[in-house]
Amino acid sequence: MPRRTATMLASTLMLIALLCAGVFIPVPYAEMSPGPTVNTLGDHDGEPVLQISGHKTYPASGHLNMTTVRVTGADYKMNLVEAVYGWLAHDNKVVPHDTLYPDGKTEEQSTQENAEEFSQSQESAKVAALEALDIPVQSWVIVSTVVKGTPAEGELHAGDVIKSVDGTTVKEPGDVAKLVTKHKPGQDVVFTIVPAKEQAAAEKERRTPTKTEKVTIRTAQSDDSGEKRAIVGISAGTDHTFPFTIDIKLADVGGPSAGLMFSLGLYDKLTPGNLTGGKFVAGTGTIDDDGKVGPIGGIEMKTIAARDKGAQYFLTPAENCATAARDVPDGLTLVKVGTIDDALGALKDIRSGDTAGLPKCTTKS
Repeated sequence: MPRRTATMLASTLMLIALLCAGVFIPVPYAEMSPGPTVNTLGDHDGEPVLQISGHKTYPASGHLNMTTVRVTGADYKMNLVEAVYGWLAHDNKVVPHDTLYPDGKTEEQSTQENAEEFSQSQESAKVAALEALDIPVQSWVIVSTVVKGTPAEGELHAGDVIKSVDGTTVKEPGDVAKLVTKHKPGQDVVFTIVPAKEQAAAEKERRTPTKTEKVTIRTAQSDDSGEKRAIVGISAGTDHTFPFTIDIKLADVGGPSAGLMFSLGLYDKLTPGNLTGGKFVAGTGTIDDDGKVGPIGGIEMKTIAARDKGAQYFLTPAENCATAARDVPDGLTLVKVGTIDDALGALKDIRSGDTAGLPKCTTKS
């Protein structure tokens, strides 16, 4: 066999071997890509995304689209060829698997966590919108979770309202841990609570709960790293009583990043006129009860999804601005927002057409 032919054959065989290796050898990466966008002012799967009853609402037209990111599953084994293709593709992003699924988290665990975050984001979106409209919302510190095998198991339950600890009124979730850790492990701590069932009944009947209980729990010693401290085995959170009914209907979406757009959609439906002035506005960002907008993941994927859908403006969390500004889709203006008030101010400029002063994202901000 001529040397040239032998060399070509060897090279071809080596190339085939490398391609086979690339197809069959898994690599520790996952992929993110642009996901669907949903207009919070419109319908999804045949029903309104935002449903309000018990309060006057107004017709709301235009677009205030929340955005999503598609990710490969926790059990998906990406091969080298797919990883290289993802790195080269503009609309996809390949990231280390642990970025999406840290600590060996399963897909089921990730889905559950995302569902819980999504539920909490809806509650915070409602609070932020109503607070921006000066509509009062009652808030309560509650038992969010009880850790199995800890002193609180069987004594406190998820949904119990924590009124005080050792006689000191609890105003914020963080107060609970501060008051418990004043004790030494093995000492008793006294919780004054409204049982979850009583609270639920009172809310249903729109009355103030009257039944309280005192629960004494002996603290245990923490077993995590760092300084040992007294614990009872609960996490505290916040629940709310709204003056009218607000439902957010959106299945197959998880995580907290739609909070800002939900709150703006609610604000629009509860006020006359249109927030966008007919412009196509999309965006993302977590939101807390005070209306502060927080950063999210996959910002580059979300701006692509928004522009592909037709968005002209994208409300961008301030902490995501620098990353988003490095690769802005043509025709999309990134607007920097840190609070719901920032977003409402930007929308005022957008609908008036006076956009010269919009706080736009730059690679340095």
